Amino acid sequence: MKTIYLYSFLCISSFLHSQSEKKIDSIKQLLPIQKDTVKLKSYGALNRLLLKTDTDLSKTYLDSLVLIANQLDEKKFNSLALSRLGYYYYYISDYHKAEAYNIKAIKLHRELNLKQPLYKALNVLGIAQKYLGKLEESMESHMESLAIKEELGVTGFGLAASYVNIGNLLAELDNFEASDEYYLKAYSILKEAGMETFSSQILHNIGVNQDELKNYDKALEYYFKSLEQFRKEKNHLQIAKNLNSIGGVYLKQDSLNKAKKYLKESLELSKHYGEKQMVGLTTKNLGNVYFKEGDFKKALNHFKNASAISIEAGTLTRGLNNYQQIAKTYAALGNYNKAYEYSELHFQKYDSVFKKEKIEQINELEIKYQTEKKEAAIALQKEEIKTLNVQAKNDKLTKTLYGIGMLSFFTISGLLYFGFKQRIKKNKIAREKQEAIYKQEIAFKKKELTSQTLHLVQKNTFIQELKENLERIKKSPELFKIEFRRLVMLLKKESAEDKDWEVFKSYFSEVHNNFDNKLKAIHTDISEKEIRLASFLRMNLSTKEIASMLNVLPESVLKSKYRLKKKLQLDKSTDLTEFLNTL
Repeated sequence: MKTIYLYSFLCISSFLHSQSEKKIDSIKQLLPIQKDTVKLKSYGALNRLLLKTDTDLSKTYLDSLVLIANQLDEKKFNSLALSRLGYYYYYISDYHKAEAYNIKAIKLHRELNLKQPLYKALNVLGIAQKYLGKLEESMESHMESLAIKEELGVTGFGLAASYVNIGNLLAELDNFEASDEYYLKAYSILKEAGMETFSSQILHNIGVNQDELKNYDKALEYYFKSLEQFRKEKNHLQIAKNLNSIGGVYLKQDSLNKAKKYLKESLELSKHYGEKQMVGLTTKNLGNVYFKEGDFKKALNHFKNASAISIEAGTLTRGLNNYQQIAKTYAALGNYNKAYEYSELHFQKYDSVFKKEKIEQINELEIKYQTEKKEAAIALQKEEIKTLNVQAKNDKLTKTLYGIGMLSFFTISGLLYFGFKQRIKKNKIAREKQEAIYKQEIAFKKKELTSQTLHLVQKNTFIQELKENLERIKKSPELFKIEFRRLVMLLKKESAEDKDWEVFKSYFSEVHNNFDNKLKAIHTDISEKEIRLASFLRMNLSTKEIASMLNVLPESVLKSKYRLKKKLQLDKSTDLTEFLNTL
């Protein structure tokens, strides 16, 4: 599997952690006295500041931002909310939602001619599309983002970010030479800006490209350049990654002593600094070294350790290859039962991992790539077993040949099974996509419904408080005698206004599948007030909350519930709320 260390290059915090905490606290203190657009900006700032440290709390403030944007009902604020939603879902690796929200945001940015938010949203969209396997669409998004940046005269890190993202995408497409051109453009910008860490990482990415092109001397040249800089910075994790890459090149060149030297140093650093993924990857590479040396027992031990680390760290996709390596090593040791067992386990885990991670789309490019890698692995496996057969003793020749046939048979069967499963998955994509869109729309409607309910509660509570205040004024000697009657009439008129109820009913009907029509089907003479009461009960509101919303006493609500239950011809033992929840 190719290993290319990718960057999003979207933002860099300019504050230290303690400074960020102070800023967060100061914004929170101001929230209670803020209104509308000012509060919306504060929620946006809290969402950004908390995203890397507390994603759940960050999402809470993002939801508040979205709610206010919907209430203000202006395209500018809606575009901001959609952009923040798109970035949030990109950050938590929900690339389907990231794509959907950024597409909506981009549409509004275009309408409003907001160039800066537009190129940022295009950048995030391009990264999401790449992870979804939509490589052509991803390239279009990144290229458009770059064109807008050049039009606006964006320089420095912002421009370099686009070059790096395009370079990463071209590397995914195996266009390594073009990828290097963009990497070098970004490197020049970042080097000039003194951003050594990022420029060093780009050198490493170029080394990966040269590695893939089998230009091993060039790859080592770039790896050692980036390694030198990372050593100066004492960036231990990047040092470990570079050492592992260098060891991998020497392994391909069959310089096994050099490979062992760099891989062991990488492993020691990774263990010391607790980087499990790198520990697992380097352990597996050392296993490959021992396999080439013919020390199959030591190789098997390393492959099993790498597999255990992968399971513990949760990096199942990266660890799938470990099962293949274990199977190959058991075959080399002549234990064909175990070789078959791990070969079968590889294909079982492959299918389960893809299902667990909900990878819903695998395009033709990715399928071709995976197939070619597996065919190459099978060819290598056959060649290695054939070599072992030549070296084996005559009395084991028949058994070995039989083992080869069985292993090949089950491997090919596994591949055919995998292909069959993929066809089934592709047939389910359209339906699952529609279901996802439907769930997304329902979730949004539920939020809108909650918002409307809250609005109704707040409005009626406010009216009730005003009435109580006016009653107190009435009791005062000759206080606002004339004004009192007029105000009470206005309040009664406002309380009777059904506009808010119609909006609420519209959202409620969409979320709860024409709830009002179902009630009317049970009893044709059911009144609008009774439908309203039933809707509030369907939302599991308490008697007190319903009384507040309807401006009546709780006793009146209880009486209305009794009459409604009787009209619906329900038994005494049947709970009204439970019955309504079944509709």
